[in-house]
Amino acid sequence: MTATGAPRIDLNADLGEGFGVWRLGDDDALLEVVSSANVACGFHAGDPLTMRRVCAAAVAAGVAIGAQVSYRDLAGFGRRFLDVAPDELAADVLYQLAALDGVARASGGRVSYVKPHGALYNAVVHHAVQARAVVEAVTAHDPGLPVLGLPGSLLLRTAADAGLPTVAEGFADRGYAPDGTLVPRGSAGALVHDPAVVAERAVRMAAEGTVVAVDGSVVQVEVASVCVHGDTPGAVDLARSVRAALETAGLRIGPFTG
Repeated sequence: MTATGAPRIDLNADLGEGFGVWRLGDDDALLEVVSSANVACGFHAGDPLTMRRVCAAAVAAGVAIGAQVSYRDLAGFGRRFLDVAPDELAADVLYQLAALDGVARASGGRVSYVKPHGALYNAVVHHAVQARAVVEAVTAHDPGLPVLGLPGSLLLRTAADAGLPTVAEGFADRGYAPDGTLVPRGSAGALVHDPAVVAERAVRMAAEGTVVAVDGSVVQVEVASVCVHGDTPGAVDLARSVRAALETAGLRIGPFTG
């Protein structure tokens, strides 16, 4: 147990990433662990029924709902870069955000932040045009909506310049390059599977604001939220290990939006 006045850290995971009869991850189990749910909006995964189920369950569990917006890429699970025209990308992001917010409100909640998914997330770390398109869409929907992203990314800088609240996050189960970006999936060191190591990395990010990169260097990553991916093998056990370690370290788990 942690004291009421203990420092707070958000714990987020990707949910609602099934599609039709296909299921990916254990949404119900993860909602018992995390404080924020990045809900797929139908472009890389998810569908209206899945969105509604996850939003209703998140509201019941007191978990914050975030719109996990993506390229229009179901076949590639949103993990392929797409050179989308900025007006099209802005429209796609707005469409996803507005759809999930409508579903969330019908469930008694609301979308309380936005987080890009996969290749879009990595692109807007440095791609100025796409970062502006995402920010344009968020601002059009709600100019007070927080944007969740990588520390130091163009996305967060562009969002801040536009007056949007920004929240930096760290990835407990992903490898980091020395420059603070994520190691590309498929490359050596991209994923961290050992629950003990993942938990230790989460505590270090939350308590010290640092992470060890794949080359052994120490990278500054001051974060207000820690992510554990919901689609990795053993995701629920990883998330439970992370939460337990954070609480043991004296941190209070709670959404950054609350």
